[in-house]
Amino acid sequence: MSAMPVGGLVPRAVENAADVVVRNAKIHTGDARRPRAGALAIRDGLITAVGDEADVAPLVGPSTTVVDALGRRVVPGLNDSHLHVIRGGLNYVLELRWDGVTSLRHALAMLRDQAARTPKGQWVRVVGGWSAEQFAERRLPTPSELNEAAPDTPVFVLHLYQSAILNRAALKAVGYTKDTPDPAGGQIVRGRGGEPNGMLLAAPSALILYSTLAKAPALEGEDRRTSTRHFLRELNRFGLTSAIDAAGGFQSFPENYATVTELAREGLLSLRIAYHLFPQTPGQELDDLTRWIETVRPGDGDEWLRLNGAGENLTWAAADFENFAEPRPELTPYEGEFEKAVRLLMEHGWGFRLHATYDETIRRDLAVFEKLAAEGLFPSGNRWLFDHAETVSPDSLDRIASLGGSLSVQNRLSFQDEVFTRRYGPGVAADAPPVRAMLERGLTVAAGTDATRVSSYNPWVALHWLVSGRTVGGLTIRPPGNRVDRATALAMYTTAGAALTGEQDVKGVLRPGCYGDLAVLSHDYFTVPEQEIPHIESVLTVVGGRIVHAAAEYEGMDEELPAVSPAWSPVAHFGGYQASGPTLAQGAGAGARQAELLGQVVAESELHHRWRVGRGLATEHQQPFDPCFLL
Repeated sequence: MSAMPVGGLVPRAVENAADVVVRNAKIHTGDARRPRAGALAIRDGLITAVGDEADVAPLVGPSTTVVDALGRRVVPGLNDSHLHVIRGGLNYVLELRWDGVTSLRHALAMLRDQAARTPKGQWVRVVGGWSAEQFAERRLPTPSELNEAAPDTPVFVLHLYQSAILNRAALKAVGYTKDTPDPAGGQIVRGRGGEPNGMLLAAPSALILYSTLAKAPALEGEDRRTSTRHFLRELNRFGLTSAIDAAGGFQSFPENYATVTELAREGLLSLRIAYHLFPQTPGQELDDLTRWIETVRPGDGDEWLRLNGAGENLTWAAADFENFAEPRPELTPYEGEFEKAVRLLMEHGWGFRLHATYDETIRRDLAVFEKLAAEGLFPSGNRWLFDHAETVSPDSLDRIASLGGSLSVQNRLSFQDEVFTRRYGPGVAADAPPVRAMLERGLTVAAGTDATRVSSYNPWVALHWLVSGRTVGGLTIRPPGNRVDRATALAMYTTAGAALTGEQDVKGVLRPGCYGDLAVLSHDYFTVPEQEIPHIESVLTVVGGRIVHAAAEYEGMDEELPAVSPAWSPVAHFGGYQASGPTLAQGAGAGARQAELLGQVVAESELHHRWRVGRGLATEHQQPFDPCFLL
């Protein structure tokens, strides 16, 4: 592999020469013993030296790839502690991503363009990673707009855990008619004649949304492998080198894990994955867990693909739903079966993670754990954690600490905080989740996104939310007392995630003996203006000494991927996350940015007027109604 031209480092025949050397860098190591450095070396996947140019110069051999960071910031590879990476990979190339798109007008133009190239029998699907609040128009698309953009191609647009919007072709494809009953916990919105109008509501369960999406055509064979590899490369683009897969609904073991298993066996993963197992069938959870315990054990695998435990559900009845547009669900009694599942796991050395949005659920779970603690099962050294925990109380945090638990928080509220605030009020929203209170108790608190069906997978959007308290719509919800500084937020995305998988001694920091996982950033995370944090990307991502993503001056140094397939894929045309570049919200250029947003809204208003004219609701040249304009 060729390297950039570098002066001052002369290759020589040396023993134990490095595979990769990074120099001329501002390295944030994450290691308290040596927090800063200017260069490092990697050999056989591990860091062998961290220091300055003099420390790495003797390790440069004829085959060493020398990367001149050009003074850029280098950080440990990021680790998303709650990412649905396996499910996301199986579907990535089929999905049109609105992540990062700043206007609904542009989003609909993308959809119209994609519908024109999508072959008969396939769908256009927009599945998570966006919110109406990120658009200049601050609204969702309507079923009529989807019908106009794609008259004949089925279109499915998922909005958070709240709703989905379908066009007429999609309603026909899934077979929803006036005679279709509403499923439990969901609603098919209907017009006056009883026919579905294209809106599906989680009320409060999102299962109606996911079961409808599951009717769409799926990828098969080699296309699954290609899709997964491109999704992992997309994650590498943002400096991610590890992720903990939280499993989820419609992700069956072992069938849906086969693709990442094959890629791991062939050495083709570019992201380290620790995965969980999620019982899929209500009423069969204990049978599934028992079978898995007899088959595999946490820690099985290697540093690229390993089992980390059960969850994020152990029993379906214990799962609360996080549609904040709906009231908090009142769960029926579930403690009996839940206790059996937890006991089974703890007695066999299995860790687990639990989806728990509300403190009411967390308190009920903790009561079960405390009952088992009386028998010596907690704390026992098994790694276990609560996910989400938006409304967890101080008392519950104390109980989690005493039972040896941890937490994983996600930036779901950066996409949903407005609706959360309307339901629960600004006081509750200010503490949701109470990140500072968690950290002050000494708890391990890891960060993630919960992508891809709610938040975007872009970790810098999540880091910005942790630091600023701002939503993607620019609203500041969490006050300074519930925010963290940039170094703490980065540690939540590196060392804390490593602790959740028991890899804290080898992952999340840049020091000799640790994995050679790092990202060279496009902009300095520690000094860039706060509003620019979401626009950071990695220009060079290294995992175990392999260059898995390269851009800017380093383009072409990464591993070649097969072409995106199928050829009509939205990713083949648009790519993934839609980078908008540096913002102009403050300082120089603020007026230009304001004018741009106003222009988008005016254009949207004109489109709306044309829609009204076409339906006889307005005339082509309406007279102004204000007498002042008639003078």
